[in-house]
Amino acid sequence: MTDQGRAGRPLAEHTGQGPSLAGARVLAIAPTPFFSDYGCHVRIAEEIAGLHAFCVDTSLVTYPFGRDLADIPTHRAPRLGGPRRISPGSSLHKFSMDATLAGLALRVGRRVRPHLVHGHLHEGALIGYVVARRRRVPLVFDFQGSLTAEMIDHGFLSPRSPAFRVFRALERWIVAHADVIVTSTTHGADLLVRDFGRPADSIVVVPDGVNTQRFRPAWEDAGGPGENQIRALRQRLGLPDAKHTVVYLGLLAEYQGITHLLRAIETLADRHVDAHYVIMGFPGEERYRILARRLGIDAYVTFTGAVPYEQAGAYLALGDLAVSPKLSLTEGNGKLVNYMAMGLPIVVYDSPVSRETLGELGIYAPSGDWSALAVEIERALSDPGALVEQGRALRARAIALFGWERSAARLAEVYERAINGAAKTRR
Repeated sequence: MTDQGRAGRPLAEHTGQGPSLAGARVLAIAPTPFFSDYGCHVRIAEEIAGLHAFCVDTSLVTYPFGRDLADIPTHRAPRLGGPRRISPGSSLHKFSMDATLAGLALRVGRRVRPHLVHGHLHEGALIGYVVARRRRVPLVFDFQGSLTAEMIDHGFLSPRSPAFRVFRALERWIVAHADVIVTSTTHGADLLVRDFGRPADSIVVVPDGVNTQRFRPAWEDAGGPGENQIRALRQRLGLPDAKHTVVYLGLLAEYQGITHLLRAIETLADRHVDAHYVIMGFPGEERYRILARRLGIDAYVTFTGAVPYEQAGAYLALGDLAVSPKLSLTEGNGKLVNYMAMGLPIVVYDSPVSRETLGELGIYAPSGDWSALAVEIERALSDPGALVEQGRALRARAIALFGWERSAARLAEVYERAINGAAKTRR
């Protein structure tokens, strides 16, 4: 390969001992307020951190707001009026922000001279296509679910509207024009083949991972400082001395099933199940707090608001059981691997994604049935010994299958093949 690294050295040639990417420069495009403490942001940050081990030099371009993370060179698009923040999901404001992000990506691309462009989400892949073709380098598209399905989930689009056909055509074009697509689940890969006609050999599954040292169960630190931290956190949050604590950590939105969770809690309270529920996340905290009050369950629920990713493990350690009633059928569900690494048994709505992640160790309720969700939560809490065993098995599964080191190595292989393939094409 003849491309030069940042210090003027050629990229290391492949030796057959694994990915050889020393000196590779990557431009990552994140059309989102990076970094925020949820889903795709965690994936982006952990991918970049994991690729450091392969000497990959990543520069990231993103929206004008978010918080900077150490060791990730971050370039922010200018804010041309409009809001000072944006909620997760679809928004009309994103059109103007994506336009300024595209201009920034082209400028940074000229300066950085990347060997590869990594476009996160559909808008990132669309912008990345322009940059990659201008620079004559490959484009990797990080697919996290169907664009049009997400718009429908967020109430931004109706499947019967003319706009749906426009966005669906755009989605098909984006899927067709990436050099390689990575996705977090085989369900996502199957969707790309079945619904969009993408060749299976151009799709690579790079699972959502978890930092198993950051996310560690309290029983691995029995008698250590972690126990004092958990006790202090319980006191600070004012948690009651309920027999059991059930936790949720993620976005607070309808497609995440938060109303379903609150309805299940109402049923459990009526059945006098001795449990308290800690619901962590944003942006709909106040809306769901009002709903909990209207349902008469506010004494059973604590809303924490946003939890910094760096503190997520400590907050999850409050729980005996975790829950995820996600309704979306196309998106990944990265919170599950964090729950697993914490040794938390998980009650989840049944879906291909949850089955792929949890296997036989998940506690499944039929999707969309909050009465069944309540039944499964009550059943799980009724057998503390089984909960402990299941939690230990999930922790072992997380370590064996979902450490970020494995996902980063797989992504490094994708990068190496794409860069080498582009270099051969140019010769």
